[in-house]
Amino acid sequence: MKLRVLLEQGEDGWIVAECPSLPGCLSQGRTEAEAVANIKEAIEGWLQAEADKHPPKDAGTKVVEVAI
Repeated sequence: MKLRVLLEQGEDGWIVAECPSLPGCLSQGRTEAEAVANIKEAIEGWLQAEADKHPPKDAGTKVVEVAI
């Protein structure tokens, strides 16, 4: 899965990372590399939280994990 992430330098000098396709999915880091690593973790958490909110309705449905 490829998701667009926007990086912007905040007023405090930290790099703010946002994934616009996942509402509220934000993170930050002191460097660009740290911000990217942190937003990857935030994306994983966001997707897991959504999966937890909407469990499979069919007992025959299989949930699998994929790397992003």
